[in-house]
Amino acid sequence: MSKFIEQDALEAAHDGRRAGGADRQKVCIVGASGKLGRYLVQHALDRGYAVVAVCREVSVDKLEEFSGRITIVAGATDDRQVIERAVSGCDGVLTVLVPRGVDHYSSGTAQAVLDHARPGARLVFSCGYHITRDGQEVYSWKVKILVSVVGRLARLVRLVDLDDQVEACKRVFASDTRWTVVRGSELEEGPSQGLPLWSRHVGDPILDSNLTRRVDFARFMVEALKNDELVHEAPAIVGCQSPSALAHAGRDSPVLR
Repeated sequence: MSKFIEQDALEAAHDGRRAGGADRQKVCIVGASGKLGRYLVQHALDRGYAVVAVCREVSVDKLEEFSGRITIVAGATDDRQVIERAVSGCDGVLTVLVPRGVDHYSSGTAQAVLDHARPGARLVFSCGYHITRDGQEVYSWKVKILVSVVGRLARLVRLVDLDDQVEACKRVFASDTRWTVVRGSELEEGPSQGLPLWSRHVGDPILDSNLTRRVDFARFMVEALKNDELVHEAPAIVGCQSPSALAHAGRDSPVLR
């Protein structure tokens, strides 16, 4: 497969957008072939968006279930030319920040999106609880061990670089774009439980369960595209049916509705 989709495919995507009505918006999903990415694609389609999906060439087959309904740009998500082509004309960009390898994959992906998304586009990024915007997080021993020990071991074997995901988010936080960084708990599969609850800081009791359905993480990201209250926020989320959410919902923690 070509590194880029053909021009007529892009034109077809624009035609489909027009066919769906003048108000139909287009979103780009960066990292669309992974588990979270495929849920993002489905949620976006369910809400009537025209979808452009970016994934590595070796992973294109994972998007077969969406054949004929989305436009695919095949290539590495940190390839600036790939991202420039994919986000062209998009009203929003949903980016799965994957800390793959030790070659600045996350920060390269984030920077490409920040540089090439159109002015005013809504940008939503995913990451984990270990990201902090203001240093006011209170982390459990489990998270501390994951980041300090497991993270270092993964980097030594050149599999994962959590520090680069931190760098990616620093660049997002410093940008003047309309960004949101959604910080996820541990994820599980299963039917949707509803829209997750969120707090500005890890350590809020509402987040103690540290568990969210992956399908609902994706839903939160897609819903955030339309929620201006989340612009320049870094919500840490948890499943709305988790024990901590049920115990503390309705108190001081904000909720996306």
